[in-house]
Amino acid sequence: MTSICLVRHGETMWNREKKLQGGTDIPLNDKGVSQAELCRDYLKDDAWDVLVTSPLERAKHTAEIIGEGHNLPLIVMEEFRERHFGEAEGMPEEERLAAYPDKQYPGQEDKEVFINRVMTGVRHLVEEFPDRRVLLVAHGAVINAILTEISDGEIGADRFKLLNGCLTNIEFMEGIWKVHDYNQVTHLS
Repeated sequence: MTSICLVRHGETMWNREKKLQGGTDIPLNDKGVSQAELCRDYLKDDAWDVLVTSPLERAKHTAEIIGEGHNLPLIVMEEFRERHFGEAEGMPEEERLAAYPDKQYPGQEDKEVFINRVMTGVRHLVEEFPDRRVLLVAHGAVINAILTEISDGEIGADRFKLLNGCLTNIEFMEGIWKVHDYNQVTHLS
């Protein structure tokens, strides 16, 4: 059984301002650092085998903070980079919805290409770390894509907003995925 705890990165100023980040490399703000520290403190008593992150600064910094409590090497995987949203990146939500109500942003990464990239990363984790406990720090669209794929669309599919610093626990055993919980934020209060 491979267990994966998906952690959404801490807050950035663009999160606070409701701007779409995508592939734009925005750092954590003070609240985001605090959220990462709360994740670290909450997860520190569990035994983890591997710490994986997206290469984007907001995820990587969150992972580095979480890693302080675990003495684990940090593995950066390009597969877990956030989806690129093209011309919509940096636009505030209201302006973005007015300009692109169908969410078809010019220049955005194709959704199927994105999902295939992310799920290739997930398959790599399962193959590389069987019977291990993996911490994976990533992004909202990445975690939503994983949830959508492994639940056959029952969970994820952009039905809810994943909160900054939230935890989602999934496992792969005997060829079957199970979602234990998602969007958990009790450790942040």
